[in-house]
Amino acid sequence: MAKISKTKESSKVDKESKSESLYEQRLPYVTPFSTPLADKKLNKKLLKLIKKSSKAKDCKRGIKEVIKAVKHNSKGLVILAGDVFPYDVISHLPVFLEDHNIPYVFIPSKSDLGNACNTKRATSTLFIVPGSNKKGKSDEYKEDYEEVMKLVKKL
Repeated sequence: MAKISKTKESSKVDKESKSESLYEQRLPYVTPFSTPLADKKLNKKLLKLIKKSSKAKDCKRGIKEVIKAVKHNSKGLVILAGDVFPYDVISHLPVFLEDHNIPYVFIPSKSDLGNACNTKRATSTLFIVPGSNKKGKSDEYKEDYEEVMKLVKKL
């Protein structure tokens, strides 16, 4: 039994090192204007928050949906992918979001963003709008959302 527990512990360490190495591998592909960029710890928290909010159906995915939600005065957090090519696709969003006083943060990979949303396709932008769904499941991730918002505002 001792051998099994050692292998489980080593597999946990391997998974953590793989996720860190994936983060490091994706950094060279990030666009030059991707600031503020989430560090490893914040990136992990953001992906967990996205998974919880997508289960509650409080996410707006894609550039068109994000812009539409911002124009309708929705409040929340916007997560942008840093490896979008061509750059012109999302280059206007940071200024647009700052004009509407909506916090935003970049993460290195659009595929990670898509996977966290439980979709098969990569996603370039995501807007978490707590309470947008009428079923009221936003209480499940409210603490995580507030913690992430504090970290994003520090950036």
